[in-house]
Amino acid sequence: MDPASGPSGTPPGRAGARPGYLQLLRTPGARSFVLPGFAARQPFAMLTMSIVLLVEHTSGSYSLAGTVAAAAGLSMALCAPVSGKLTDRYGQPAVLLPSVLLHAAAVALLSVLALAGAPGWALVAAAVPTGASIPQIGPMVRARWSHLFAAGPDPRTPLQHTATAFESVTDEFTFVVGPVLAAALCTGVHPSAGLVAEGVLTLAGGLLFAAQRRTAPPVVRTGRGDLPRGRRASALRAPALPVLVAAFFGVGAVFGGMQVSLTAFSEAIGRPGLSGVLYGVFAAGNMLAGVAIGVIHWRGPAQRRLLVAYPLLVATTSGLWAVAGLESAAALGGLGLAVGVCIAPALITGFTLADALVPRQARTEAFTWLSGAVALGQAAATTAAGRLADGAGAHAGFLVPLAATALACATLLLLRARLRAAESHGTITVRGGGRPVPASVD
Repeated sequence: MDPASGPSGTPPGRAGARPGYLQLLRTPGARSFVLPGFAARQPFAMLTMSIVLLVEHTSGSYSLAGTVAAAAGLSMALCAPVSGKLTDRYGQPAVLLPSVLLHAAAVALLSVLALAGAPGWALVAAAVPTGASIPQIGPMVRARWSHLFAAGPDPRTPLQHTATAFESVTDEFTFVVGPVLAAALCTGVHPSAGLVAEGVLTLAGGLLFAAQRRTAPPVVRTGRGDLPRGRRASALRAPALPVLVAAFFGVGAVFGGMQVSLTAFSEAIGRPGLSGVLYGVFAAGNMLAGVAIGVIHWRGPAQRRLLVAYPLLVATTSGLWAVAGLESAAALGGLGLAVGVCIAPALITGFTLADALVPRQARTEAFTWLSGAVALGQAAATTAAGRLADGAGAHAGFLVPLAATALACATLLLLRARLRAAESHGTITVRGGGRPVPASVD
């Protein structure tokens, strides 16, 4: 549909509003959770870099650093859907409050063990609760946007796409600031400063976000006409979601592979503080592309956009290994910027599809499946890239983003019929008092 100018006085967020960021932020209730949500998700972008820098400093091994970071990412990936399901069932504050408290305690334990020279198995063990307790702020914020728009007369408002792009931009802005901040703290203040700051920010930001109860989606109470409990329990029943999970795994591998490989590359050329800057350039490409995508109202189907964006991502990652071998920070930064530009369309389109195709009582869980897939890809990539960097040189780790995105792209192309089939279902009935939601995403 085309964005049309509504009559004067049309409330922001309704069908007549133009899909712009200013109109989005004017949506009643939006600003009450946007700023706390930004503060609360900032630490997530600091965690992997902080773990890698601290453990590598105390152990001298990129392989161990990558393994510990991977343990945190893997536990986050496995526990995120559980957190999402509990959030849909009991509400955001009930899940968020214990999560931030547990995460702060786990981060403190991991920092103490690393500084005390604890063995690798102890660091890995401490990393598990650290990752498992990461608050799922991003999916919670996305669920709040969906709830705000679903309350209006047209749940398929153009501003829903703008909100999806806005969240991608916000995520990537944190990935611009987070790694740079973590690297600066770890290299300029103390090796544990990045991880300590991550724990403190998670605690403060998470509690502030949890306090914004007015905009939290209500718990969906089901009625007698609902599907059986076991059948309605998982968002994976949406045919498109497993395909999107595979695509997001590849994106996560780019994030993880880039973090470890850029750290190793910066150490190899004698400029360790450059790692955060290079990763920030990469994330800035993603953020800038997301800003541009958010102000465009696309006419073509989202499935087609995803099938164009993902091969472009594979193409850009294919040059990372060769450019890193030249030991040129400028050239690597330029190519990293291009990789970031190609990530944004895949992420935004994937979240757009998930928002349209998953019933609202499982929407937070769906978003956490996608976030968990990113974390799982990041965990696998940090381990693989760390081992390659230790065994074959700093530039070898850049092969990981290429291999992962190529595999994910092949899966996406092979299973693309599921996305088309899902889009042609017409409507997805939200049971338990909800209304039918159009399955078309455009």
